[in-house]
Amino acid sequence: MTERFSRTELILGKENMEKLAASRIAVFGAGGVGGYVIEALARSGIGELDIIDNDTICPSNINRQIYADEKTIGRYKTDVARERILNINPKAIVHTYNIFYIPDTSAQFDISQYDYIVDAIDTVTGKIELIVRSNECNVPIISSMGTGNKVNPAMLEVSDIYSTEICPLAKVMRKELKKRGIQSLKVVYSKEKPIKPISPVRTEDSVKRSIPGSTSFVPPVAGFIIAGEVIKDITSFKNE
Repeated sequence: MTERFSRTELILGKENMEKLAASRIAVFGAGGVGGYVIEALARSGIGELDIIDNDTICPSNINRQIYADEKTIGRYKTDVARERILNINPKAIVHTYNIFYIPDTSAQFDISQYDYIVDAIDTVTGKIELIVRSNECNVPIISSMGTGNKVNPAMLEVSDIYSTEICPLAKVMRKELKKRGIQSLKVVYSKEKPIKPISPVRTEDSVKRSIPGSTSFVPPVAGFIIAGEVIKDITSFKNE
């Protein structure tokens, strides 16, 4: 038992820790949810991680994103993520991609090489593309629904997409995935009714766009729940 992950091994056992060390997981999106997924996976001993995100860190990320602080503003989230992962586990293999995942860029990724995929993407088109491709390759995937405009992390839960309610993003995803013949999808979502932001819109190129509010505690909890599901699925661990 190595000391670095010894406390986790006391729960999961040596064989399961070896499974985690041999696993390759891709996390699409390294923001408020995805960053904490990555953190928990790295601290659980995942051996190989692919981080996909094209954003750089900005001041408005600081309230909720684990990679955001005064020293990291302007840097790619993927670069900061890689440094943090290797500081946690120097033996980890980390692949980073400064790419905005959408249908036009999806061909750059061989989905079949992953043992598990985490969808923490913000855009519906990117989420749908990733889910469809994962389904085609029979690669397990878990998807984050909306965590913006929420204040109650206790209302987050794991569900199948077709059993979700309340969440506006989940409603759109149900409709679009049904069109594409996707019969099931594990998601983390909240039944909490979204709060209307005080200043809900901004103008870009004469088009009004909604800006969701966010907290320091709802997106991270969603990320940790997702990471827990990934770990349990890979190891087939059950507390019985």
